[in-house]
Amino acid sequence: MAEAPRLPSPLQEITGPELGEGKFRVFLKRDDLISPDLPGNKWRKLKYNLDAARQGGHRTLLTFGGAYSNHVRATAAAGARFGFATIGVIRGEEQRPLNPSLRYAADHGMRLVYLDRASYRDKTSAAVITPLRDRFGQFYLLPEGGSNALAAQGCAELPAEITIPFDVLCVPCGTGGTLAGVAAGLADRQRAIGFSALRGGAGFLPAAVRALQDEAFGGPRGRWQIDDEFHFGGFARRTPELDAFIAGFRARHGLTLDWVYVAKMMYGLSTHLQRGTFAPGTTVVAVVTG
Repeated sequence: MAEAPRLPSPLQEITGPELGEGKFRVFLKRDDLISPDLPGNKWRKLKYNLDAARQGGHRTLLTFGGAYSNHVRATAAAGARFGFATIGVIRGEEQRPLNPSLRYAADHGMRLVYLDRASYRDKTSAAVITPLRDRFGQFYLLPEGGSNALAAQGCAELPAEITIPFDVLCVPCGTGGTLAGVAAGLADRQRAIGFSALRGGAGFLPAAVRALQDEAFGGPRGRWQIDDEFHFGGFARRTPELDAFIAGFRARHGLTLDWVYVAKMMYGLSTHLQRGTFAPGTTVVAVVTG
């Protein structure tokens, strides 16, 4: 069974030449330590959705994801921890043996079903959802990546946990849910930067963030921006340059960064600190989401 989440997550100051040593203060918000099974933004996104599912009388959670989805893993763990059956609708054909992510989900009781890629693109449509309800009965639907209004509300609680004055809050960005939430929790003088892990994120993520804020908070909240310079080729893509940065960061700070999201954010933040994008004396908090 998954461990109960532990909040607030720790704050860790780091220094080094790649972080503009002496000119700025840089802290890591270690959301990866919330729980080994429900780390980071995964717990914050699931928290109020689990409450809503329970209050609605649902006994089953259904969600969508790729074969290596951390959200699918976390949903399986949450179901095991809080007493829900779980169904994971996985993009593409079944592959055996299961990869470690899907094996973890299955070991935590998740029923895995597969959807061809063409159908998966229409996963929010009635043409996909209705047959799933006919097959499995009533379920609480969690969107791919877990980003919805309740997820944003959970993420909005993060800034209040930060016990030091800060100027900039950095988060990795995939679907925009975490950024939409944390921006809503900022003070007027603070701002958030979402580092897109997807190519072209500056084109589609702003609309996604605005839509989530409209749904969750009734309108725009906070100062935020999308930076899509550091996607390293697109989602789940990496380069030798990124790998070298991860290795160097691990050697200097004792932390292995997730290469899909967090490493790209930290590479981007390091680049901005060295470029002089921020004024000297700026205090930056970077959220380690997993």
